[in-house]
Amino acid sequence: MKSFLKLFQRGKPAVCTITLPKTRVISSQHQIRMVSSTAVTKDYGKRTAIVTGSARGIGKAIAIRLAEDGFDVCINDISANKPGIDETVKEIQSMGRASYGHVADVSKLSEVEGLIESSVQNLGNLNVMIANAGIAQVKALLSLSEDEVRRMFEVNVFGIFNCYSAAAKQMIKQGGGGKIIGAASIVAFRPFAMLSHYSASKFAVRGFTQAFAMELAEHKITVNGYAPGIVGTAMWDLIDEELGKTRGAEKGDTIKKYTDDLILLGRTSVPTDVSKCVSYLASPDSDYMTGQTLIIDGGIVMN
Repeated sequence: MKSFLKLFQRGKPAVCTITLPKTRVISSQHQIRMVSSTAVTKDYGKRTAIVTGSARGIGKAIAIRLAEDGFDVCINDISANKPGIDETVKEIQSMGRASYGHVADVSKLSEVEGLIESSVQNLGNLNVMIANAGIAQVKALLSLSEDEVRRMFEVNVFGIFNCYSAAAKQMIKQGGGGKIIGAASIVAFRPFAMLSHYSASKFAVRGFTQAFAMELAEHKITVNGYAPGIVGTAMWDLIDEELGKTRGAEKGDTIKKYTDDLILLGRTSVPTDVSKCVSYLASPDSDYMTGQTLIIDGGIVMN
């Protein structure tokens, strides 16, 4: 290696091949080029994931991506979204993966426990839990009622706690470790006006993610989060519409202004931007990461 470095120091061309586990790197005087790398879609054997709130939007995109990655996937949502559950299950089954749909409200621990029990019975041991389900509301802070704040925390905070704790108990029972992944948001790093209680609930998601990571590490369970930005989903359509009402803007104008003014990459995110990140967090490539919340927002928040 010393002689190799001397060639570079003397300005002479040199080429070497460095072989690392599963990666081959070609290094030259001018560039380093990856010849091959570990793909998250590599066959790691039978794996099963549960994705809450996966009948549509980001949750559905995550479920589809995990199926592409080789997972059997349990689709969960509330009863109002049962048609979306069935549709997503059929789509995954058409890809050659096993899938099972289960209606449950994540704000109720007993229903989350039932979800996990049914998933294990139908698909096998739980390897990855994606706590994706959540709600949002646009309202001025001083106009919020106690019930509105409580409902936000029931779904977004207790929902995360219920999913994290029930999944952890199942994984500990199985004895093989696992991955728990939760949905935060960029407002967990920088709150948005008119989204105060939503922002606070997502700060709590980050807190629980870090706390669970600390206590579950001894069981070989990693706990991480993902923080989407402005995504073209039904939730952000609602936020756009409600913010527009407070500012006298037409539907679509607020999200366009946010995109133009805040997003460095210059476009509104789509659900697959998020699912790609979650695919990484669910793969063995993220085995040495825990307690982190990754931001996928096109450059709004830098942390």
